[in-house]
Amino acid sequence: MHLKGLYSELVLASTSPSRRDLLTGLGLPFRAETPGVEEVVPAGTTTRAAVTMLAERKARAVLGRWPTALVIGADQLVDLDGRALGKPLDAKAAKKQLESLSGRTHEILTGVCVVGPGYFACDVDVARLTLFPLSNDELDRYVRLGEWEGCAGAYRIEGRGQALFSAVDGDRTNVQGLPMPLLTRLLREAGLSFFH
Repeated sequence: MHLKGLYSELVLASTSPSRRDLLTGLGLPFRAETPGVEEVVPAGTTTRAAVTMLAERKARAVLGRWPTALVIGADQLVDLDGRALGKPLDAKAAKKQLESLSGRTHEILTGVCVVGPGYFACDVDVARLTLFPLSNDELDRYVRLGEWEGCAGAYRIEGRGQALFSAVDGDRTNVQGLPMPLLTRLLREAGLSFFH
């Protein structure tokens, strides 16, 4: 990566292991930092608006600490029939989310915001996923694996959770938490060059 003197460094405003892994795959030097923001949005906010708002909030919080950096913020929610599902708080909530998704199609939306000196852009990537109809026993066994922890929709598609899905329509990196084609476009627009 070449910053062309535009930014001091690249910072990921997230400590999500899957987001770190995806960004590492680009071969860019970066640092990951906890944004430390409140992840609450006003009642009635659409899922698309919520992920955009939260991604921007995370990016701007970290930019406030490192004002010469280029900062990436991201947030993800599942949308089922217009209702947002975030990260379940415990195993019981995880099972309830999975029960509501079982045998049905839902959307997963990831908002990405890239901010730095003289640059600001936010966008949202959407994927559609369909789960197999899952038995109560199968749900219990999957929840016991703990993959639901920290994941909107209570599943991790890069793990054993990929066996939950009969169809995935969209960018798989979006489902994993950081849509790389979208992010790469924003980084190029911000002036980054690759393959040095």
